[in-house]
Order: sequence, then structure tokens, then C-alpha cells
Amino acid sequence: MINHNTIISIAAVSLLWGSAAMAQHTNFVLFGQPNAAAHESPAEHRFVHPVTAPFEHEDAFVTTDVRAWYLYHDFPSSGSLAGGSGYGLAAQIRLALTDSIQLVAYKDGYLNLDTGLIDADGLVDVGAGLKWNFYQDWENQLHVSVGAGYEFKLGNGKVLNNDDELRLWVSANKGFDRLHLGLNANVFLADEKTNGLGNSDRFSWHLHADYYLCDWFSPVIEFNGYHSISDEGQVIPESGADLLNLGGGDDLVTVGIGGEIRPMKNVAIRAAYEMPVTDKSSLFGYRWTISLVWSF
Repeated sequence: MINHNTIISIAAVSLLWGSAAMAQHTNFVLFGQPNAAAHESPAEHRFVHPVTAPFEHEDAFVTTDVRAWYLYHDFPSSGSLAGGSGYGLAAQIRLALTDSIQLVAYKDGYLNLDTGLIDADGLVDVGAGLKWNFYQDWENQLHVSVGAGYEFKLGNGKVLNNDDELRLWVSANKGFDRLHLGLNANVFLADEKTNGLGNSDRFSWHLHADYYLCDWFSPVIEFNGYHSISDEGQVIPESGADLLNLGGGDDLVTVGIGGEIRPMKNVAIRAAYEMPVTDKSSLFGYRWTISLVWSF
């Protein structure tokens, strides 16, 4: 059986090879035609899609792609889950309906928890929504989007899912030739608190920076922040970040460092190591995030 160490090793070897570039714009649009200005942009203007916080971090671009994810998450022994680890598998689908409207299936998958408090596995909730890229300035590398989605309580409460949740977000990306920056902010409004340990309304923000080093590699650094708006009814008063439906506790800020390689046209492999930078982050020890993106 392939374990998480094997998966990490395979991804690390993959980072040693590759060629060609992958754009952040779409080649396929369901209704209408792709934006011609996007395809005229220089290769070095191509942004890297977000690498960490996959269920919450959304950029401003409208693309058509499939993104496969693997996450290995460490829970420190000082936290309420009494140490241990968890891993998740997920696949996201994004579909460009027009050159400015995108359907985003941003949350689904499988989660396994092996901690001092919980030993369970099961499906996570399913979340989907629409994104509107209402401002596109390809020449000056500036893009702004808004979006709305809903998370349906189809997941397993034993892995701290099974909550209805409304999501509203805004995203902006600005490039400076080879340097590309991104900002995303989300508000989550929990409709029900049904996972047994309580959820809450919360707010998250995500900062992104990548640098187009060459046609096959871009280093990436990202910061992720998680904040509780109201933690009333929390049994575990700690932040579950983007992995668990827990919104209580102290503010949590993490940093992820990694990169993207592009081994062939329209394919990208990304990996990042993430750790907390705040003092009180008892459910976040460290995390490895690995993903494969296929664009078309």
C-alpha cells in the first residue's frame, strides 16, 4: 500500500524535470470564445494557481481545469486532538462558462484522521459556486473577481465535516512582469452546526506570490489566515483551518513555501510545505500539500 511518505517522494522526484509553460487562462469556454488578449500575453506573465489551502484559496482567473490534491496534515500533541495526523485526497473541477464566468467545484474528497481523539475516515462536504472575473486587464496584469458558493453537508461528521455553509469571496491578482501577487478573502456563514463538535461563522484571507523563473519552474510563497467571527457552541474551541469544519479558538496564520513545475503543456505539478507563524495554533503542526493541475 502506498503511504504518504511514498507520495511525497514521488512528487519530490517529479520536481527535478520538466519543460514548457502552462498559462492561467483557459483554452476552453463553454459559451462563446476564449479571451484573445489572454493568449497574446507573454509566457512570463503567467501566474501560478494557489498551492496551499485548496478548499478556500481562490484566484481571480477564469479557467477550465482539473486539480487533484493530496494533503498530509500533522496535529501537534498539545492540541485538543492529542496529536496524530490526517491525510486528504480531493479533485476540483473548474469550468469556464464564458470568458468571465466560471463554475467552481471547490470542495469534495476523502479525509482520514488518526489522532489521539479521533480515528476515522470518510467523505468531506461538497462545495461549489460561481466566480465572476469582472475586471480583466491583461496588459497591466490586473484581475479582480467575486464569487459565491455553498457547502452541502454531505460529509462524515466523524471526520469533522457535515455542515451547511454559505461562502462569499473576492480575489485580486496583480503581476509585475515575472513577479505575480494574489489576494483572496472569504466569509463563511455556517447554516447548521451538525458535525457534533460545533462550527462557526468565520473569515479567511490568503496571500500569494510566485516568480516566473523559467519556462518550467516558478517558486511560490503563500500566507493563510483563519479567524473566527463567532465561536458560540464550540466543543473544540480551536481553528480547523481549511481541513476541519471548526471555526473557534485563536487566530491562525500559516506560511507555505513551495513551487510549481510544468513538465508538459497544460500540466503542472506543485508542492508546498506549510507551518504556523502564530503562537497559538494547536491544531496545525505542519502540512505537505501536493497537487496536479491539468488545464484545457
